[in-house]
Amino acid sequence: MPSARTDQPPRAWQRMLSGRRLNLLDPSPLDVELSDIAHGLARVARWNGQTHGNHAFSVAEHSLIVEEVALKLKPDLPAHWRLAILLHDAPEYVIGDMISPFKAVIGEAYKAVEARLQGAIHVRFGLPAELPQNVKKLAKRADIICAYFEAVELAGFEEEEAAKIFGRPRGFPTNNAGKLRYGLEPLPVAKAQEMFMKRFDEIERLREAGNKQKSRRANG
Repeated sequence: MPSARTDQPPRAWQRMLSGRRLNLLDPSPLDVELSDIAHGLARVARWNGQTHGNHAFSVAEHSLIVEEVALKLKPDLPAHWRLAILLHDAPEYVIGDMISPFKAVIGEAYKAVEARLQGAIHVRFGLPAELPQNVKKLAKRADIICAYFEAVELAGFEEEEAAKIFGRPRGFPTNNAGKLRYGLEPLPVAKAQEMFMKRFDEIERLREAGNKQKSRRANG
């Protein structure tokens, strides 16, 4: 039986369920499909799966919460930046959700792959490959707020420990016990995937409506 050739470079692409082959070293926006993103993110667990509940807390659900938090922080956020924030962790449908300590160990190599994937995803959905700093900062702030709530509600952190790592969120109500909580509940995979797709479609409709309104104004 012939052996596999060893003089070929290692395979750098992954075949997606859509049939696309996405090259991690040189990702093309043409190989990015929303169905693949939603499917993948709904099956990637936050916190390496070290969370309470009958289901993993998926990156898809995390992304929905981050976009929701971003809107609480900035209610007038335009639809195209809402989409950017919904997709802030989209590369993880390919490379998984590496916890922050492991990212620190790997260093710049991980960041480079992640940045190339993020740029291709943005271009695929009509966003700039590189987001403005104010949008990046908003996404990061919402992401950290979500991480705090995930830590104390799902990942077993004490409030003091989570506050030291993530900071204590401000402007969010406490529950009946006086605890700062968001009310997170891990969703089944199919539900998380469905909700991610639905929210994407909602934002896209808002973008289309906004573009039509701009066109009418430009044409008088």
